[in-house]
Amino acid sequence: MAKKSMIEREKKRERLVAQYAERRAALKAAAMNRDLPVEERFKATLKLAELPRNSAAARLHNRCQLTGRPHAYYRKLKVSRIALRDLGSNGEIPGLVKSSW
Repeated sequence: MAKKSMIEREKKRERLVAQYAERRAALKAAAMNRDLPVEERFKATLKLAELPRNSAAARLHNRCQLTGRPHAYYRKLKVSRIALRDLGSNGEIPGLVKSSW
């Protein structure tokens, strides 16, 4: 189980990314628009830099929904390999059978 603080930090980042998504996209589009004057593009870049760092989507890290584990994460199921094995052994994932020989 991951530290509670790390799980909460990731949830906070997810909230910030959702909150600032439109504003960040508009500023990025303005900063990359070659048709605008250089001054306006520079102002857009400065405003983009003023936004909270944790509002950038690149700072998000995939974590297991059950345990918070950051490694060995299956995107399709949103769980780690360990949680996947436990769920499969308990028969909670349809069609998944733990192999044994």
